[in-house]
Amino acid sequence: MRKTMLGLAFAAAAFAGVVHAEDKKVTIGVSIPAADHGWTSGVVFHANRVAKLLMAQHPGLNVIVKTSPDAASQANAVQDLATQGIDALVILPSDPDPLVNAIKEVKDKGKFVAIVDRAPSTNDSTIRDLYVAGNNPALGQTAGEYIKANTPDAQVVVIRGLPIPIDQQRQDGFDKGIAGSKVKVLDRQFGNWNRDDAFKVMQDYLTKYPKIDVVWCQDDDMAVGVLQAIDQAKRTDIKYVVAGAGSKDMVKKVMDGDKLIPVDVLYPPAMVGTALELTAANFYGQVPVRGTYLVDATLVTKDNAKDFYFPDSPF
Repeated sequence: MRKTMLGLAFAAAAFAGVVHAEDKKVTIGVSIPAADHGWTSGVVFHANRVAKLLMAQHPGLNVIVKTSPDAASQANAVQDLATQGIDALVILPSDPDPLVNAIKEVKDKGKFVAIVDRAPSTNDSTIRDLYVAGNNPALGQTAGEYIKANTPDAQVVVIRGLPIPIDQQRQDGFDKGIAGSKVKVLDRQFGNWNRDDAFKVMQDYLTKYPKIDVVWCQDDDMAVGVLQAIDQAKRTDIKYVVAGAGSKDMVKKVMDGDKLIPVDVLYPPAMVGTALELTAANFYGQVPVRGTYLVDATLVTKDNAKDFYFPDSPF
């Protein structure tokens, strides 16, 4: 009987601790770019989606989401969040280095800081507690390995993003993925992660090359332009297109068995939600949340596509 009473007392104390933890007042500020294209619109959607879920789960939690059109506006937004007495900052910088001072001011006040996706030149514990990002080299390597396995002698055209470090990381990963095969890269041009620019680049490729087997473009937005160009040219030689991000339109094409989009490579805007969940866990889970969390560049196939399909997302 005594053991039973002790067990009940322990359980009651533990439950009381959970209730107390749930009632703990915590404010998390979220600073993200405005929805100026598909991927960032997905970031805004998932930030708000996960904020609502977490506030419902933790009655003492308040999450404030602010969007900004550029780095200067975002610096002001971070300062505004700081004046509201936030306990933590989750930030996906529009341009990381110009925002270092604003982020560091928050960190120097002893607040928890999580940086998402775009890392500054100095990305260590002096500026943040947590770094959550997609795996850029793996995004390219996963695409390259799929092409190597399925069309090992393919003639491929590549549509790059912007001339910045993460683009080069993806290119290097792709080259590693196709290494040892007879895959031939016919051309590489920048599409600026923009569907209209990618449409123009693809039109140029279709004019220059009478035979193209596969198109690799880094981004689902660009894939929209690529598919439009292929359709308008009525080209039937192209076997498939591999893109990346995990947009609902591309994932739906994979789910539906679209021959031109058999797979997609995950680089999800939902990673901002992962950062937000981990930040909340720092306060409510009583677990250490520090370091780097890389989201796998998962190959989205017909078998697993339903796990990555968010029909209500704008992206």
